[in-house]
Amino acid sequence: MVFLIPNSRYKKELAKKSVKEHFRNTMLHGFDTDATMLRIGAMNLMLHDVDNPQVAWQDSLSADNTDTERYSLILANPPFAGSLDNDAVAKSLLTIAKTKKTELLFLALFIRSLRVGGRCASIVPDGVLTGSSKAHKDLRKELVENQYLEAVISMPAGVFLPYSNVSTAILIFTKTNAGGTDRVWFYDMKADGFSLDQKRNEIADNDIPDIIARFHDRKAGESERKRTDKSFLVPQSEIIEHGYDLAFNTYKETIREKVEFEPTESIMNRLHTTEETFLRGMVELQKMLAQ
Repeated sequence: MVFLIPNSRYKKELAKKSVKEHFRNTMLHGFDTDATMLRIGAMNLMLHDVDNPQVAWQDSLSADNTDTERYSLILANPPFAGSLDNDAVAKSLLTIAKTKKTELLFLALFIRSLRVGGRCASIVPDGVLTGSSKAHKDLRKELVENQYLEAVISMPAGVFLPYSNVSTAILIFTKTNAGGTDRVWFYDMKADGFSLDQKRNEIADNDIPDIIARFHDRKAGESERKRTDKSFLVPQSEIIEHGYDLAFNTYKETIREKVEFEPTESIMNRLHTTEETFLRGMVELQKMLAQ
């Protein structure tokens, strides 16, 4: 029996080919309940060399979606401010967060759909970060205590104009089912390279390159950052103490400049002087009118 061992060059080519086939046929998956959006999404993928786009009509939150521990990476901008009846939602999602709100249900779906070790970056409305309902807190507790919450990147209102002016953030987490959150990295993004109005014209201010660089260096370079900076790390214990609040401003430290006010005595003397000047003027005005 003869075994043929490929040389290193052939191995590289084989690896490239397998990666290319994976990208074109099995890598990307998507669901939507709008047939028009599905056609647009499929055509967009095909124009980017995805020959066999895996996009399908499906209500992602219903029991029809059985995806569990299937994906290694989820990138999402799920619907905001939607509300569903409990009967229309998969029971496995309600065990994570019993709610009708779609922004919470989709996060529960992402947790369920990821493999252990899989990662997610999802855009969420600010209400997810600060909501006081039991479902909001349960969902944040799941991320902070049972999974590995890596980062919360706050974005300014206007980044989704002209479609929406809702303030949003990006949650980045890894599914572990065993915790792992030590310190969470917070960043307050002020600009994304475009004006925050209906026109969205290109501008010079852009925090995105800084966000990328600091995110990859957060274990070391961010450790010494102060709470007055645009980014910093917050320990898990502090987040738990604040009821799992994930808003940047909750942990930001604001330095207030000391304001020196004029002494009260000086102000009163100035008022008396002004009053005397006014009274003299009134007397002179009366004399003029009497002539």
